[in-house]
Amino acid sequence: MDDFVIQTKGLSRCFGSRTVVSDLDLAVPRGCIFGFLGRNGSGKTTTIRMLLGLLEPTRGEARVLGEDSRALSETARSRIGYMAEGHPVYDWMRIGECGRFQAACFRSWNESIFRAVLEHFRLGPERRARELSRGERAGLCLALTLAPEPELLILDDPALGLDPVARRSLLEAMIAVTRGKDRTILFSSHLLGDVERVADWIAVLDRGVLRASCTLATFQRRISRFVLAWDGSPPPDTPTLPGLVHAFRDGRELQLTIANVDDRVRAAVGSLGASSVQEVPIGLEDAFIDYLGDRGEKNLLLPDPEATP
Repeated sequence: MDDFVIQTKGLSRCFGSRTVVSDLDLAVPRGCIFGFLGRNGSGKTTTIRMLLGLLEPTRGEARVLGEDSRALSETARSRIGYMAEGHPVYDWMRIGECGRFQAACFRSWNESIFRAVLEHFRLGPERRARELSRGERAGLCLALTLAPEPELLILDDPALGLDPVARRSLLEAMIAVTRGKDRTILFSSHLLGDVERVADWIAVLDRGVLRASCTLATFQRRISRFVLAWDGSPPPDTPTLPGLVHAFRDGRELQLTIANVDDRVRAAVGSLGASSVQEVPIGLEDAFIDYLGDRGEKNLLLPDPEATP
């Protein structure tokens, strides 16, 4: 546990006959920014609620800061900051009142951090929460979450619904306060550009099943895209290749996204008879979408009407 702030073993949650999280084995290294990824309904929020002890697992276990998540001590809870999806606050409170209310719930409270985050979002203490925009509410919630100086920060889709300026402010404030202090951030997100900008590690959930857990660099290195082109003839049927996760056909080009490429796979791609074969860079968003997309060949939905058959 010296190296991991979160560890789960076989963590599962069912609602009736539906399994939302299945046999999750997850390890979050201490001191990292950990991106928790997956499509809507993949089980991210359910997992977070189990980690925080807000939801009982159906089976399996989770340990957070060395303690069983089902019985976190008051001391352990004081070391965890949680920012819930949707940025809930009491609308009738003024910003300053929100801070005083939150401060009374924690043993430690850094008023300087609270005020610094408010200033970053240009929030005055007399404004009422009901008057705030989405981005301002996110800034207030971040200030309330960071002021106790948590060792572990858990953010459930913190940038959901924010415009690009507010999202960047949120990320900048989050990193400025937590980076370099041996603190750990776990955040779920649908905004892969944000994840790519700040995350060290990622985990990918697909329909409640863990499909990948590694450094961001490793994930991007293990997913490759090839663009093949044919002169004078359409591409052949999509071949059966080890690790093929996505194929896209556009005229005389065929794009192949393949996981865990090795020399044998490269040789197989090169033997397809294409006039040119290029292995091109692929960003996190494209790699993630291809990796979790439905398997099989895809075609251009709206083909170019001027393309020659």
